[in-house]
Amino acid sequence: MSIVLICNNKDPKPWAEGLSLAFPDTRVEIFPNVKNKAEVTFAVCWKPKPGDLQQFPALKVVQSLGAGVEHILQTTPLLPHLRLCRIVDPGLANDMWEFTLATVMNHLKKLRQYQQQQQNKSWQQHGYGTIADTRIGVLGLGKIGALVAERFAQLGFPVSGWSASAKNIPGVTSFQGEGELARCLAQSDILINLLPLTDSTTGILNMDTLKQLPQGAYVINVGRGGHLVDEDLLSLLDSVHLGGALLDVFHQEPLPNDHPFWTHPKVSITPHIASLTNKDTAMAQIIENYQRLQSGEPLLHQVQIQKGY
Repeated sequence: MSIVLICNNKDPKPWAEGLSLAFPDTRVEIFPNVKNKAEVTFAVCWKPKPGDLQQFPALKVVQSLGAGVEHILQTTPLLPHLRLCRIVDPGLANDMWEFTLATVMNHLKKLRQYQQQQQNKSWQQHGYGTIADTRIGVLGLGKIGALVAERFAQLGFPVSGWSASAKNIPGVTSFQGEGELARCLAQSDILINLLPLTDSTTGILNMDTLKQLPQGAYVINVGRGGHLVDEDLLSLLDSVHLGGALLDVFHQEPLPNDHPFWTHPKVSITPHIASLTNKDTAMAQIIENYQRLQSGEPLLHQVQIQKGY
């Protein structure tokens, strides 16, 4: 049995070092430098390329280095015998809450606008929004989305949430299923997307759905780039239907230099940093999952592949 790390856009060396310390008698290798591919039973992955995982005939477990697994499912048709796991870190939910709170308050108090005015030495006052009068909508009420929605409600925001199944979150009006999405959108002055990326949610932020937001609404996408139809967002920003957007995730990362998001006056960009994987927490889960594989125990945070999360 051996472990392979397949990492793109992420440095695998610290992870390899940690696993080697935990399992000194196990070969830990960084793809593509693998001595015997037939011995690999456990793969730790971040954005593997098509065909990477199929090179290991004895592979049993694919472990994502983050909370998301779509970067694996979209490139690799997993065979029935393979188990897929993800990282679940309570700290990620809190980090996401803090990021979305900062973004919402920045928008309400128009701090970005004042930063732009400062560059032009322009002294001009503007009206601003308040917590009590700003309706928040959260798409996706999993562990992270539920915490974000509840925390906003605790601060006094009117909060709605939408998910595939019914949720019961204190202070949050819950909508469920495709038939109730429009009701959630219609009462979202600020929309926060935290959905998992699946076949049913790909492209969900499109012309039809975004037009159902109130005039001047603000969009925060911290889910995945694949949720958003870029051209539709740009069109609605230009038509003044939408007041602005904060985007942390993109179809291609890093975002290409020629993408119009970089220069659009209503778009703010962050480089996929809303909540970052804590190495210590993630390493502990990866180590335990390898131990569970060896002892035949149920794995931590195994994904239901049909659902995609």
